Amino acid sequence: MQSDPKHDSPTRAELRAGERSPGAAVARHGRLAPRTFRSSVGALALRSLAVVAVSAAALVGFAAFDVFATVNAKEGVQLVDDTGKALPPKVGAVDGAFNVLLAGSDSGGGNPAYDTRDAALNDVTMLLHVSADHKDATIVSLPRDMYVPIPSCPKPDGGSFSTMSRQKLNTTLSYGGLACTVLTVKKLTGLEIDYAGVIEFDGVIEMSNAVGGVPVCVSDDIVDPYSGLDVKAGDNTLQGPQALAFLRTRHGVGDGSDLARISNQQVFLSSLVRTIKSADTLANPLKVYGLAKAAADNILPSESLKNITTIASLGVALKDVDPAKVVFVQYPNHLEGDGVAPDREEAELLMSALREDRPVALTGDTGLGSETSDEAAAPVEAQPEAADAGSVELPANVHGQTAAQVTCSKPYGF
Repeated sequence: MQSDPKHDSPTRAELRAGERSPGAAVARHGRLAPRTFRSSVGALALRSLAVVAVSAAALVGFAAFDVFATVNAKEGVQLVDDTGKALPPKVGAVDGAFNVLLAGSDSGGGNPAYDTRDAALNDVTMLLHVSADHKDATIVSLPRDMYVPIPSCPKPDGGSFSTMSRQKLNTTLSYGGLACTVLTVKKLTGLEIDYAGVIEFDGVIEMSNAVGGVPVCVSDDIVDPYSGLDVKAGDNTLQGPQALAFLRTRHGVGDGSDLARISNQQVFLSSLVRTIKSADTLANPLKVYGLAKAAADNILPSESLKNITTIASLGVALKDVDPAKVVFVQYPNHLEGDGVAPDREEAELLMSALREDRPVALTGDTGLGSETSDEAAAPVEAQPEAADAGSVELPANVHGQTAAQVTCSKPYGF
């Protein structure tokens, strides 16, 4: 069959002729709008944004997977009840109020830079309570030299240790590990503790590095050969070994006691909260990842903290807490012998408030190792007026601060 010339495709010669002759049949292509510079740039920008979006999503996905994989690879600590029976796992999203215990170990985690230690003692023991509506958070620092009763704790190889009526809190890690610290604090406070972890020295260093350093105020120079701290009067941005030295110094602040060290730590921790909450950190995926990765690498978690959904849910619950609603408080105590003992009445007021899920309001000063900065004088004076209607006012001999307050470390002897 012969082809019909009217329906044949134009030859290359005809196409070239059509380009030269407006009347040619192929000239219909000339009615298409030419690609302008603006539309080309717009298309390029959209493609670039798409690439960036996909890359960002991939980065976030990889970061989340990496952090969760790190946590899941660890052998978690099994928490137990008063009878030594393993607590049932809590899997899934966290609803309502919750409590988390964090113990800082002075073992050094095997790092030879911190010397060899015979036993791991609690360098720090802190209890975090987050309210049911996730709007208030209270962090209670328990003095390491506080005499407390220690309940029967599980042995690593089976069986249990005997109860002790009066021992320093800092012996619980060496006595029965994290599970023993949790049982002891639970007995002392009357609070259920479902989540816990142990952090080593290197964890403090890496977390301070992840946020690019933590700014702290110091009233005067501090040089402490015991911890290695060397900071000048005024504002200092601390990270790495100096951040750890700041948290560990005792001889360099206040009256040289562990109680002074607690209020000095709260100077750092309140600033760390403000730093994490800042747009500079939250809007920087690399900083957020670095912070999460540092925690995952350096915290030994309870089994209850190894669930992906649980970790994400805890993070979401803490994300929107206003720094002014984050209260750091020292467990009420008084000097006794070579340590301290609980102030029963004040402690019960504080703990009953947390058990009833009521926010607390401070009326006392910040403690022996710190003082209010001149920069924060106005916000601190306004704080009582902003207190929640149902909050519990703590007496003046209970020390602490909010994360919104800017405080300064007070050197030894000041």
